[in-house]
Amino acid sequence: MNEKILERIQWLRETLKKHNEAYYVMDSPRVTDSEYDALMNELKTLEKENPQWDDPDSPSHRVGGAVLSAFKKVRHTIPLLSLDNAYNAEELRDFDRRVTKEASARVAYVVEYKIDGLTVALRYENGRLYRAATRGDGYEGEEITENIRTIRTVPHRIEVSEPVEVRGEVYMPKDGFVRLNEQQELDGKEPFANPRNAAAGSIRQLDSRIAAKRPLAIFIFDFIAGTESLDLDTQHAAFEYLHKLGFETAPSRRFEDIEGVIAYCNEMISARHNLPFEIDGLVVKVDDFETRAVLGTTSKSPRWAIAYKFPAEMAKTVINEIRVQVGRTGVITPLAEFTPVKVAGSVIGRATLHNQDYIDEKDIRVGDTVFVQKAGDVIPAVVRVELSERPEGTQRFVLPKDCPVCGTPTVRREGEAALRCVNPLCPAKLRRLLIHFVSRTAMNIDGLGEALIDGLIEAGYLDSIADIYALKEHAEALKQMEGYGDRSVEKLLTAIEESKNNDYYRLISGFGIPLIGEKAAKTLAAHFPTLDALIAASQEELVAINEIGDKMADSLVRYFESDDVLKTVERLRDYGLNFSTEQVAETGGVLSGKTLVATGTLEHYSREGIKAAIEACGGKAAGSVSKKTDYVVVGENAGSKAEKAEALGVEILDEDGFEALIGTTEHRDKETF
Repeated sequence: MNEKILERIQWLRETLKKHNEAYYVMDSPRVTDSEYDALMNELKTLEKENPQWDDPDSPSHRVGGAVLSAFKKVRHTIPLLSLDNAYNAEELRDFDRRVTKEASARVAYVVEYKIDGLTVALRYENGRLYRAATRGDGYEGEEITENIRTIRTVPHRIEVSEPVEVRGEVYMPKDGFVRLNEQQELDGKEPFANPRNAAAGSIRQLDSRIAAKRPLAIFIFDFIAGTESLDLDTQHAAFEYLHKLGFETAPSRRFEDIEGVIAYCNEMISARHNLPFEIDGLVVKVDDFETRAVLGTTSKSPRWAIAYKFPAEMAKTVINEIRVQVGRTGVITPLAEFTPVKVAGSVIGRATLHNQDYIDEKDIRVGDTVFVQKAGDVIPAVVRVELSERPEGTQRFVLPKDCPVCGTPTVRREGEAALRCVNPLCPAKLRRLLIHFVSRTAMNIDGLGEALIDGLIEAGYLDSIADIYALKEHAEALKQMEGYGDRSVEKLLTAIEESKNNDYYRLISGFGIPLIGEKAAKTLAAHFPTLDALIAASQEELVAINEIGDKMADSLVRYFESDDVLKTVERLRDYGLNFSTEQVAETGGVLSGKTLVATGTLEHYSREGIKAAIEACGGKAAGSVSKKTDYVVVGENAGSKAEKAEALGVEILDEDGFEALIGTTEHRDKETF
């Protein structure tokens, strides 16, 4: 039996590694997300049950888990030097003249993307990833091994037995950056200023589970040490070998002279906007390693490389107005409206000013002449004010003390930069909530766009999300609205009716609970098979879930304590929305309304298996014992949970007792011999 389990674990590890490479490196996925998740969940369960076969190289370590109290300092074996910069063609030619003079010969160059991310060093010993560290000051950095392990394209093993160190850049792709900021705003959090800040902040999380959720990637672009036995003599050859070892490398070009380099640099000034990631320049390196050794280094930088920095792509414009908008979580965001200008290939006319601290730091005022750019070539941003052109009489801008929509006094919570309207009935919050509720990440109701929502609010038909399901009572009035006829109204009402049968997690997401996005909603729906069970969940029960933290749990509890929320829930129930998982609907619900905790090693069930069995019978599988627990299922080495159950008077069941309770053995997922 043990041999079969080990074989299965090894098969799962190799299969998942191949799927990772296909998805993240080759951009050609072989399985669906659900199939991948099923394999990963099986592997995690088997590894948890068989810790003697733990392997740090396992794909399961990509999901994070280690929580550090602080980062350890790491002394780099070889200093990670910075590069001198060149800003134009003449400075590149000066660099070439210095190189050819010192080398006493013409040289070839390799040109790489200058990724705008966080520089890291990865050390491998006996072929295994041993340690990863940030660049720091070049001589000493911080150990981030657990976080680096979560990046899918970082190989945990390479086919080199000698100690090897490589240098790379952790970055965040543009589309991932946009998605992350959308989620930040959805959760009522401050968005990141640019992809570099997002990448750096993500890789330096003490909790690697947070890093694992962020869309991080890495390019490896050099060997730092350990190449003596690899017989590599050029940068071009090093790139090929890095790729062969399984590292993802950025595209590079080789040129026989500096004029070819200059032409390429000029070409990339505009072409860089088409890349899926942000680069702020190009790195020019002498290709030949022997020539590099002759050229040597200064105390700060190598003499054989230089960074060509793209000219800053900013535009000058004038701020005509600063207005504020209220988000669905009540966050009040200032927005600068300026004379439209073209930046990075598109025309922009507005940019978020984030919060009062951002405005004060840059002293941004209406009437100011400012420079704007796109952070990460994506997000419009005001970079700085041209104070010499400030008109007389401008006034410092201050966010309102009262909500501009409902007049409720605004609040700035301790430790937050955001200002909020805390009125749950604020019309602006209602509008944003309605827009969110019908969106693709929530109830996905086609035909109910922003313009129609605005019209329905103004007409008095929408005062809450529950009113969406009463729109059929106003069908004739809807047909009279501009742009809507019989057919479009019928399609809209059909989409609304069909949304009642959506997966239960979509409703949780649609509520717009602060800090609870689509992914958290799926997690909650998996642990609480009915909305009623979720509403009744305690703070303790919520934080026992692996992906639900204290702040998220607190937000959930506070949300469902609201009488207005509970009234809305009852209206949605009356309209017939799905309030439960399919599992409960398909079974007799023997455990409906019951909370069970499983502890210890069970003979016929894995950890995931007993949880699935409980939920399949309509019950809730909790992670901790409380007064609300109905049964505790115990196996060998049950430990403190069984003791707590006994102290609280909670009924304790062994496996036979559990199966007698549910009346079946069909949910077993372990074989016994």
